[in-house]
Amino acid sequence: MHTRPLGTTGPESSALGLGCMGMSDAYGPADRSESLATIHAAMEAGITLIDTGDFYGMGHNEMLIAEAIAGKRDRVLLSVKFGAQRDPSNAWLGFDARPQAVKAALAYTLKRLNTDHIDIYRPARLDPAVPIEDTIGAIADMVKAGYVRHIGLSEAGPETIRRAAAVHPICDLQIEYSLISRGIEDAILPACRALGIGITAYGVLSRGLISGHWTGEVKPGDMRRLYPRFSGENLTQNLALVEAIRALADARAATVAQVAIAWVLARGRDIVPLIGARSRTRLDEALGALALDLSHGEIATLEAAIPKGAAAGQRYAAAQMAHLDSERG
Repeated sequence: MHTRPLGTTGPESSALGLGCMGMSDAYGPADRSESLATIHAAMEAGITLIDTGDFYGMGHNEMLIAEAIAGKRDRVLLSVKFGAQRDPSNAWLGFDARPQAVKAALAYTLKRLNTDHIDIYRPARLDPAVPIEDTIGAIADMVKAGYVRHIGLSEAGPETIRRAAAVHPICDLQIEYSLISRGIEDAILPACRALGIGITAYGVLSRGLISGHWTGEVKPGDMRRLYPRFSGENLTQNLALVEAIRALADARAATVAQVAIAWVLARGRDIVPLIGARSRTRLDEALGALALDLSHGEIATLEAAIPKGAAAGQRYAAAQMAHLDSERG
């Protein structure tokens, strides 16, 4: 397993990270035994970065990870998002990143993960009622106290990134980045690179849309039924884009998913793709992308076939898009 730095101030991470949300939430029922086996297989393959959020399954995901890494805590980097608020029916209530809320959320996370520290702690979204300086300052207090090692951001825009970095070094920004979600290239990625901040890229397969495996089946509890890119004519147009990836995949004796992941890997050593595998089969497929070095010509071919803005529909529903500081002009 190759490694990549999480920014100039962060730790070395495996070249791929494992995003665990789908093991507890978002995409319908998950298989607990297979989820644990997948985390174990990822660790055996050399994956060190494990990403979660305290709101994934209302703490279920953290407890699942704690079980999986028991006795092996020193082999992983735990990246945790906080601040998203939900009620007992799973409805979203907003975000709370007040300093006291930061420290309270961290206390519960440490308990659920059965650890004395979190490697990278980050607000899930910008809280419009709280200056980012206050939120980052509170996490910085926890760094000084030894409960947090590094500070990250999620879905933040350039100005927020700069303001946060002025308070405390930021090791990475977690944000969606894929062949069909390239918005960060205009201003966010340059801002991060100017400040020495790495990127942990989620949604590299656009929630399965460009995985080559999408069947159109949306199970109960699967939040993709709410995403514009998975509905009606948008879905038809977006699946047509997959065929351009498939053409290159077939030529390289690879899978669509492997080509899509390899493209993100090729965008720079400061970018670590997060793989949302929920099974060992999908994990094995994703790991195969590490051996797929795309040539400059192949990258150009992909980007010509799938130019910026080619995807039909926004990446989230309108209500969720409104919470994204990264999408504000």
